[in-house]
Amino acid sequence: MSQKRLGLIMHGVTGRMGMNQHLIRSIVAIRQQGGVVLSNGDRVMPDPILIGRNAEKIAALAKAHGIERWGTDVDAALANPEDTVFFDAGTTQMRPDLVKQAIAAGKHIYCEKPVATGLEQALELYQLAKQAGIKHGVVQDKLFLPGLQKLAMLRKSGFFGRILSVRGEFGYWVFEGDLQPIQRPSWNYREEDGGGIILDMICHWRYVLDNLFGAVKSVSCIGATHIPERWDEQGRKYQATADDAAYATFELDNGDAPPIIAQMNSSWCTRVRRDDLVTFHVDGTHGSAVAGLTDCVSQARVNTPKPVWNPDVKQPFNFFDHWQNVPDSVVFDNGFKTQWELFIRHVCEDAPYRWDLLEGAKGVQLVELAQQSWKARRWVDVPALPA
Repeated sequence: MSQKRLGLIMHGVTGRMGMNQHLIRSIVAIRQQGGVVLSNGDRVMPDPILIGRNAEKIAALAKAHGIERWGTDVDAALANPEDTVFFDAGTTQMRPDLVKQAIAAGKHIYCEKPVATGLEQALELYQLAKQAGIKHGVVQDKLFLPGLQKLAMLRKSGFFGRILSVRGEFGYWVFEGDLQPIQRPSWNYREEDGGGIILDMICHWRYVLDNLFGAVKSVSCIGATHIPERWDEQGRKYQATADDAAYATFELDNGDAPPIIAQMNSSWCTRVRRDDLVTFHVDGTHGSAVAGLTDCVSQARVNTPKPVWNPDVKQPFNFFDHWQNVPDSVVFDNGFKTQWELFIRHVCEDAPYRWDLLEGAKGVQLVELAQQSWKARRWVDVPALPA
């Protein structure tokens, strides 16, 4: 067995998601475990260089996590032939140009989503990557959540029978900034800065629905800006110009059976009274299940209670008692780390990896169609994208 080095340019890892999930819980954790094991027993050790605009911040981050290399010059990093993978977790508006630069430099691409703010840009990135013959992948993190992994196992086992519907609830109350400090960046609520929950979340729902239940065939969506005024990081009041809630319904392909109906509510203006910040309730002819980030409960056809509607009598059932936990039959690692390991194997030994820039473009496509549906106030079909 031997150990190989993988030079990795990491851009945009001073933000919350990039730092916590991609740097600390993925790349640093992989380095601490001794690298990624390939099918022949060899190990691949990521050797990252952290790139950001703030030298002081990026230097402190590198030092805190034992990373020797850091810098502020993207062009210089891309010019180094010893670093073969470019990763971006920066802003969506900057991503297309950065990814184009990296493709032109011959780097393999791994990036956060949305991959772009528009479908035309997203498809251009895919075509450029395909023409360059490089490997490319997009983060699809929610597929690797333990709760959704358990849903996938239930479906694979035939537990649901024919799936009828999926109901998803995502969100929490994001403080406006006048009474309590904000817990999301203010640009999220300015359309001109790439904000909006439709752009942020509909691309997630595309890959979740496509991979777990059925290909999205049509969408009906309405967005809203429920909170018109917010306060930024400096305590200054500003006008919110981006949507902070979206209520979407999708038709999913179900073969010869009637389509699966999926409803996804996404909101930064809701107070949580459910099992988790995101939940998916799946109903089928033979059983139902509800999954959150880590847990999943199920109710089989033979265990379904028989309630009777009677508004004059207090409900005798505690409906939560009629569900069973789906056990942790395997050890679930951090989902971002798991996907990083898959992509590293894809780069180093051509292992299968299906979540490429085209899959990222599908997410952007559904964002655009959801926005079109909202504007036109009608259902919109989802056309197939060119491979």
